[in-house]
Parts: sequence; C-alpha cells; structure tokens
Amino acid sequence: MGTVMDATEIAAQECYTKTVVHLGNVLYVQVPENMLGGKKVTVVFVLGGPGSGKGTQCTNIVEHFGFTHLSAGDLLRAEIKSGSENGTMIENMIKEGKIVPSEVTIKLLQEAMIKNENDKFLIDGFPRNEENRAAFENVTKISPAFVLFFDCSEEEMERRLLGRNQGRVDDNIETIRKRFKVFVESSLPVIEHYNTKDKVKKIDAAKPIPEVFEDVKAILPHMLQRHRSSVTTYL
Repeated sequence: MGTVMDATEIAAQECYTKTVVHLGNVLYVQVPENMLGGKKVTVVFVLGGPGSGKGTQCTNIVEHFGFTHLSAGDLLRAEIKSGSENGTMIENMIKEGKIVPSEVTIKLLQEAMIKNENDKFLIDGFPRNEENRAAFENVTKISPAFVLFFDCSEEEMERRLLGRNQGRVDDNIETIRKRFKVFVESSLPVIEHYNTKDKVKKIDAAKPIPEVFEDVKAILPHMLQRHRSSVTTYL
C-alpha cells in the first residue's frame, strides 16, 4: 500500500511562482498550481461510499502509477499512536464523539506531502464534506488535479461490508446504513462541486476488482495529461 507518514511540526511556506517560457514567437506562462513550501505536487482526491473498493484501487494505482497513498484516517490513527500532544488531543476528541477539526487533518496531510519525496498523491477519504473541501483549498492553496469517484450501489456496498472479515465494529447493518446516509448528505456535494468544474471521473465500482482497475488505467493517464496541459496557459 502507499506510504502513510507520521506527522511532525514543519513550517510550510506558501509559494506562488510563474515561469515565462519563449517558444518561437509564442509566450507561455507556466503556473505551478500546487505548492507546498516550494514543492509542486499533483493531488488526486479518491472518493466513494464505504465498501466501494476505493482503498483496494488506491493500492493498485500506487503500484502501477507511482503515487503515494495518503489516508486521512490512517494519518489520524498514526498521530494518536505516536503519543504526541497533538495525538492525545485527537484521541480525546474522538472518544468524546467530537469531530476532529478540518485544520488538524489538513495539517497532517500537508506535512505528509512535504516530508515525502514523491510529488504525486492520492488523498483517500478526504474531503468528507464541503467544509473540509473549502478548508483544504484555503489552507494549502491546492486544488486537486481531478477526483476519482468510485460509484457503487448501496446494495452492493452493503453486501461487501457485511461479507468482509476485518473485525471492524462499524461493519454491522445499522452502522453501515448510517455511514451511507452520511456519505450521501456530506460527500456527494463535494463530488457535485468538482463535477461543475469538469474534474470528476466516475468509475463503475460494482464490477469485479480487475475490471474496475482496467477502467482506472484507461482514465488516469488522460486525466494526468490534461492536468499537465492546463498548467501551461497562454498570455
């Protein structure tokens, strides 16, 4: 699976630069859209309901396309496990049933991207809602290259979740249906937002795993190329 980084305090300096390139008589301006402390990155959000198989597909994308996989949930759990002051605060909030502030999760994602030598990141399971999305873009000044949306019926996701054997306490019918409801109410508006910007690629995740990945392989290179092309604009 992709790398999950422990978080440490790193000050990220916001940068924004333009490189002017002359090609013949045409003047191009190359605008790095994603900067973290001077580092250009490509970010892809991976979204889908619980049981849609997005985690499995992230593993395949990492192996085939060389991305680093960042799971917001894994980063929070790693921070708790580290025993840091920040981790203790996160653990207490979760125990009290409170929502971890967007800024906390974003800081962990930001630091993970800065520390990792890679410049291509899959962010899995985040943003979960519109507040997450707006906060991420405002804090990091990063807009995702695109969004991979693994679309699957609730019936199929429910079947998968009830059939898997991971010992997860939230894999019972009542909790599963609550998670579906949260996804529809909170995460679908995020997908709709990026769809208006022509940044969403919907993948039929009800198919068998190999077939789903074949669809991913057909889509990903094209979307990455389109993103690279959009970085260079005419004056």
